[in-house]
Amino acid sequence: MTRWVLTLSCPDRPGIVAAVAGALADLAGNITESQQYGDADSGLFFMRVEAEADVEREALEEALAGVTEQFDMTWELDVVGRPVRTVVMVSTASHCLHDLAYQQRSGRLPVDVVAVVSNHTALQGIADFYELPFHHVPVTRETKARAEAELLRIVRETDAELVVLARYMQILSDDLCRELAGRVINIHHSFLPSFKGARPYAQAHARGVKLIGATAHYATADLDEGPIIEQDVERVEHDDAVSELQAMGEDVERRVLGRAVRWHAEHRVLVDGRRTVVFR
Repeated sequence: MTRWVLTLSCPDRPGIVAAVAGALADLAGNITESQQYGDADSGLFFMRVEAEADVEREALEEALAGVTEQFDMTWELDVVGRPVRTVVMVSTASHCLHDLAYQQRSGRLPVDVVAVVSNHTALQGIADFYELPFHHVPVTRETKARAEAELLRIVRETDAELVVLARYMQILSDDLCRELAGRVINIHHSFLPSFKGARPYAQAHARGVKLIGATAHYATADLDEGPIIEQDVERVEHDDAVSELQAMGEDVERRVLGRAVRWHAEHRVLVDGRRTVVFR
């Protein structure tokens, strides 16, 4: 038996669930998990199904073809738990890379990190420790286009399906975001109120913030405005020092990014316009 995961979206109308279940039943498939959601605002229907079936991919795709055409579906089929080939991009902050690499090694995250790409060399030792291929790709204003071309070369040569910006402190160009649409996850701190530029935790401390947090989202040409996958916050007390705020911030960043990458790799995230549907 192979465990398959099917995700789909289409215009909402009666009969979608029955048609999918019927196609799987015709192959003696056994549905083990099913989640669905109809968005009244967009008029779209979203579904995620896990099923056991003793069939090859081609046979399953053929069985589903009539259904997907009938309901005008955007769909994806994969094997449950298959590690998603992933490129992790970093600068000098190590907490997110450490966490992703550790979770991969321990079997807790269904990804296969095929490359670590950085505009610095500060984290090469971490990549070496986890036996991950490391690529130093410096970026300046003058070399940005060349650096992004090198990134695309690495993505293509490694057959990477996902790029994770694990505190990569460079802005991706609009062209690159379009080229990798739906395949790039970014993490950034999110304060109430917002602090940008140098030393954001010091700025937050000076303003006496009560909450700090993090947001993981798909990267788009609109900076930090892509569809949100996951968010979380931590409570800040008046006597917390800047160093304590930073430690809390790094902890929530790694947790949020780890959950976002996991849900993406498990095919639990479907894009609904500027939003996401997350089947947890």
